[in-house]
Amino acid sequence: MSSINKVILIGYVGKDPETRYTQQGLCVANFSLATSETWNKVEKTEWHKIVAFGKLGEICGEYVFKGRQVYVEGRIQTNTWEDKDGNQKQDKKIIAYIMQVLGNKDFEEKNDVEQEDIPF
Repeated sequence: MSSINKVILIGYVGKDPETRYTQQGLCVANFSLATSETWNKVEKTEWHKIVAFGKLGEICGEYVFKGRQVYVEGRIQTNTWEDKDGNQKQDKKIIAYIMQVLGNKDFEEKNDVEQEDIPF
């Protein structure tokens, strides 16, 4: 039996993506994504670290902005290491393979951006 590692998120970007290029010329974009849920009148926000590579990374660097609502599909990746004191540390990221900018009318009006300006 096979297994599945798939994540689907719709949320709001916490800050503009940070993009860089590897020595091989591969673009890597990192940004945070907030998802929220309300239960018994209490809202809980969860923050996700998103990483996009290659052409998707370039697109994220160009069209994803703080406050923008996006759809992300990807997989969870966990990195484990020891800090200088010998404590086990863990970091979870979402490696994106699909990203779509969603309509956010307030954002578009404030920033004069239209959905038709985005080539996907």
